[in-house]
Amino acid sequence: MIQKLFKYTLIAVFLFANQISFAQNDDYERIYAGAENPELYLTLMLNKRVGVVTNQTGVLFAGTQLYSMSAEKLKQDVHLVDFLVSRKVDVKKIFSPEHGFRGDVDAGETVKSGKDVKTGLPIVSLYGNNKKPTKAQIEDLDVILFDIQDVGVRFYTYISTLHYIMEAAAENGKKVIVLDRANPNGHYIDGPVMKDKFKTFVGMHNVPVVYGMTIGEYAKMINGEKWLANGVQTDLTVIPLKNYTHQRHYILPIPPSPNLPNDKSINLYPSTCFFEAFHGSEGRGTDKPFQVYGSPFLKNMSYEFTPKPNAGAKSPRFNGEVCYGEDLTETPFLSEIKLEWLIKAFKNYEGKEPFWIKQSGKFWIDTLAGTDELRKQIEQGMSEEQIKATWQKDLVEFKKIREKYLIYK
Repeated sequence: MIQKLFKYTLIAVFLFANQISFAQNDDYERIYAGAENPELYLTLMLNKRVGVVTNQTGVLFAGTQLYSMSAEKLKQDVHLVDFLVSRKVDVKKIFSPEHGFRGDVDAGETVKSGKDVKTGLPIVSLYGNNKKPTKAQIEDLDVILFDIQDVGVRFYTYISTLHYIMEAAAENGKKVIVLDRANPNGHYIDGPVMKDKFKTFVGMHNVPVVYGMTIGEYAKMINGEKWLANGVQTDLTVIPLKNYTHQRHYILPIPPSPNLPNDKSINLYPSTCFFEAFHGSEGRGTDKPFQVYGSPFLKNMSYEFTPKPNAGAKSPRFNGEVCYGEDLTETPFLSEIKLEWLIKAFKNYEGKEPFWIKQSGKFWIDTLAGTDELRKQIEQGMSEEQIKATWQKDLVEFKKIREKYLIYK
């Protein structure tokens, strides 16, 4: 009995440490991403010129069965681009989003175009001179394949890149294939619904902060609700996940961006990203980004950390200064947005500079929230419960829209 317990403890530690993609429930069935069902999309690219929108998360993992009628399985992890090239797909170019093709560029930093060293394929940046592909950039393509791991949060910009890919494709007669991936925050819906006047690249649609959909379902919603310019619609195919439901806890096998390194940061992100908008730190420049918050001007709070340059933050705010705040790493797994930390920071702030920061003359909190109401409600002293009660009518209406495009339970 003791030997068995020790054995299963070791297995549990291994799975957690390596954050493998198998995300299990009671029947222990592995979740397969759309990319891991190649027999559903390879035939769609026969004799087609293909562009691939992806980054470091576009991977087929070891053990993937390549065809249902074959025993052939991948013996090691393979990037989607390498897999397509090995299968003689005519890949013409790669498009890279925010953070770049390798996922190592700071948030907001310009992504440069270039060439993939391994395949020699050109890499076209969609976070540089243009966020929407130009006609010239896609004129030599028939199909655009989209495979990026999302985290299910409105201000995480991969869904904005998806929007512009779909829009450019619709305007130029190109087909889009979305290889679906699980949403680690797909188990709930919460937050204020964005208002039209706050539309930016970090919020392009009238959806809540957390919308409870996979990126494939979201693509269907963009198309079906005619959210693309002039109401155009894309020739869209979604390659679905296997064994996924919205209530399955999915641990990402690869960090989706430099400052979301683990499951805890991803789960806290919908709540703690709001700390980008105050005169302090959201933990960039530490080993706990989006898992701690603090400021030199919250001195009555006991937790301390000092931001320093690292791989995910070359110039973190308050670099080298002691920040006082909270460590949230022991927070139980969340199924809602928590406002209590932001409200606490606002009440305890003692800086000479305003609590809320501005970018280009606008409050950044309004851009993230998709409305100026959250900022005003906190300033008025409303409680978390009172604020969240004001979201409910819009959330009910959004859920009616969402329901039309769900692929999974």
